[in-house]
Amino acid sequence: MEASRIVHPLAPIYDERSRVLVLGTMPSPKSREVGFYYGHPHNRFWKVLAALFDEPEPCGNEERTAFLLAHRIALWDVLASCTIVGASDASIADPVPNDLRRVASVARLDAVFTTGTKATTLYRRFGAPLLPEIPQCGLPSTSPANARMRLEALVDAYRPLREALEG
Repeated sequence: MEASRIVHPLAPIYDERSRVLVLGTMPSPKSREVGFYYGHPHNRFWKVLAALFDEPEPCGNEERTAFLLAHRIALWDVLASCTIVGASDASIADPVPNDLRRVASVARLDAVFTTGTKATTLYRRFGAPLLPEIPQCGLPSTSPANARMRLEALVDAYRPLREALEG
């Protein structure tokens, strides 16, 4: 598989009630195909959030958007564009960041959460200088590539997200 230059095709999901911002790196090929974040059927992001809030897993783009907004979660990615091989975060080169102030100028954010090591590294490099007053927490990836973590362990690892919303 060859590296491709990808321009982020998805709009951020947020409104003025959003209190936490969850950031990945860049939508995977499957997510770009379905036109929504964490769209790969084996990615456990939506299962984790559903378990975290003790609700049924949202299915479909509209239901997922409604779920996020109902729970005051903003969702986007750190990068606006990059060169990447498939969905491999490790292969990311030539990153160009999103301007995260777009969300922060509308939503009163209490915390930023990043999904996976690469998203955390890129956020600290590009995003944190734009939002220095907002606490950040790195979370494990829900990607199928992180199969060593069981669903229950992922849900436990994501508890700080729910706690930030309750605080």
